[in-house]
Amino acid sequence: MSETISVPAEGGPDLLQGLAIFALAAFLLGFVALLIGKLVRPRVPNPDKGAAYECGEQPVGPAWVQFDLRFYVVALVFLVFDVEIALFYPWAVVYGGAAANAPASAAWTELQHIRAAALWDMLFFFGVIVVGFVYLWRFGYLDWVRDVAGQSEPVTRVTGQAAPQPPSEPRASP
Repeated sequence: MSETISVPAEGGPDLLQGLAIFALAAFLLGFVALLIGKLVRPRVPNPDKGAAYECGEQPVGPAWVQFDLRFYVVALVFLVFDVEIALFYPWAVVYGGAAANAPASAAWTELQHIRAAALWDMLFFFGVIVVGFVYLWRFGYLDWVRDVAGQSEPVTRVTGQAAPQPPSEPRASP
């Protein structure tokens, strides 16, 4: 008869105690560094220190300007596709590596079924991403310059008023 050897599971109170000590030490290091910085730094108030700094340029207009939604849409589309690639790469490595380690047994047929299910799951995931991309593309959310329906003159983003039009050149009479 074979003897079973029981191995105690890792973790438990020792692990939690170690994690708590580690978290407390991390918090204390950050807090102490900020406290020492506050106590040691010189206090020289100056109105220029409280002014808005925009890459060395004097600020123009109010700081609470409503940004165009296109910046956020482009950033979100980038994040979606970045996360998609981050999920695709390990899946593709494991999916492709399963064929290289193919045993000649009954487990191989079960592995083939699992691979087929994983392929359909990933295609569904990719399909949802593509549908969202097509929606954004179809309705013009990815166009950098969009035509606003019913707007005859361009509107400035800062003031919300009509932008000044350049003077038209007089036509030469024949």
